[in-house]
Amino acid sequence: MTPRRLGATDLEIAPLVLGGNVFGWTADEATSFALLDAFVDAGGTMIDTADVYSAWVPGHQGGESEGVIGRWLTASGKRDRVQIATKVGMLPGEGGEKLAPARIAAAAEASLQRLCTDRIDLYYAHQDDDAVPQDAVLEAFGRLVDAGKVRVVGASNFSAARLKSANDVARDAGLPHYHVLQPEYNLVSRHRFEGELQDYCVTHNIAALPYYGLASGFLTGKYRSPDDLTKSVRGGRMGELLSGRGAAMLTAMDAVAAETGASLAQIALAWLMAQPGVVAPIASATGVEQLRELVGAWDVTLRRDQQDRLTAAGA
Repeated sequence: MTPRRLGATDLEIAPLVLGGNVFGWTADEATSFALLDAFVDAGGTMIDTADVYSAWVPGHQGGESEGVIGRWLTASGKRDRVQIATKVGMLPGEGGEKLAPARIAAAAEASLQRLCTDRIDLYYAHQDDDAVPQDAVLEAFGRLVDAGKVRVVGASNFSAARLKSANDVARDAGLPHYHVLQPEYNLVSRHRFEGELQDYCVTHNIAALPYYGLASGFLTGKYRSPDDLTKSVRGGRMGELLSGRGAAMLTAMDAVAAETGASLAQIALAWLMAQPGVVAPIASATGVEQLRELVGAWDVTLRRDQQDRLTAAGA
């Protein structure tokens, strides 16, 4: 495994980011600790979370994932071996909502406390907020950078136009740039990144760290027939994929799996790792064996013809 430079920053990360959305939700604390230890022991570096994880669960308030990670950092003593990425903009609270400057300041302090750390390595705007001037948002992030509480600033779920305008504002005003983008991107969902947004990231050396790299599990091959759709609450979405281009994609992936010996999950992630602008996809696991399969993706190298066949199957 060779670390990759995170865009134009001085950070280097492993080519797979561990998604923390499951911590304190579908992975209890003991399992989460085991996953985090296994990830770091395998060579993983960046852990991705958000203040809003997992506010959608009855009885949760948000911050549960950050709390688990913070307790693990304290217990393990591994803070200097990992980079922590978290987000602001979806969990309302002190200071307002979304990207109000006072909300960014308050949310960052709350995240730092839950994470039991003095710094956030990568702090994202979790979603765009056109109600707040972009210079005000970037000034709020800049104050955190100047205070040493944030190292790098990123954007999640931004359009190409808004990412470009934000970075134009940053350049003109001497404010922090968005050096990282977190878009939805995978073999069967490509329209939100490919084209203008991907081209902008490649041209300006903005690192893409895509989420939903496995299309919520569809690209593992778990859902192949109507009967399989009852396997999880995501069955409805899986049905849409299966009736669309998903079946053809699974067939193409099966062929590549037979040629490489890699699992479908590894193939899906290896394809992402090979795409222009992509530094590392994000994937989560609920068991250590599943995690070991996922990190194995960084040892899978797809030939150009294999990449092209997979790309064509999703077109």
